[in-house]
Amino acid sequence: MNITQVTQRAGAHKRKRRIGRGPGSGCGKTSGRGHKGAGSRSGWSMRGLAEGGAMPTYRRLPKRGFSNFKFRVEYAVVNVSELEAAFPAGASVDADALLASGLVRHLRHPIKILGTGELKKKLTVTAAKFSKSAQQKIEAVGGSIKRCGCCCDAADCTTGPQG
Repeated sequence: MNITQVTQRAGAHKRKRRIGRGPGSGCGKTSGRGHKGAGSRSGWSMRGLAEGGAMPTYRRLPKRGFSNFKFRVEYAVVNVSELEAAFPAGASVDADALLASGLVRHLRHPIKILGTGELKKKLTVTAAKFSKSAQQKIEAVGGSIKRCGCCCDAADCTTGPQG
């Protein structure tokens, strides 16, 4: 045994503080709730952003401009170098094949193929979007691309959000 093994374990299992167990515990009588007021009552909980009488930060800050956050489309990106490594020549690459090969984790996001790396195999690739360089690299080696064309709004789309 050495010091690193001891320090790894120290503090790993902190005992829960037992409140309301008398004056000897250091947390008896009012049990840390103070005297009177809503905080001393059972069932009371403070709203998360309350600042004790001060104007809350979210009301102090100005709300100007436009944010595209609610409307942006996030893509699961795959580079052509990853396609080169994961698929044999002549393979048909679609969302299910990418999921099975582990190049995408899930099918919640539409798939976009990017052009980073080299591609030497002829592949048929189906995805929601392609970068220009990816399209050029796939077609340069004799492969073909297919866009799902729906931008993942259609129910029959295999590259976009499921359910």
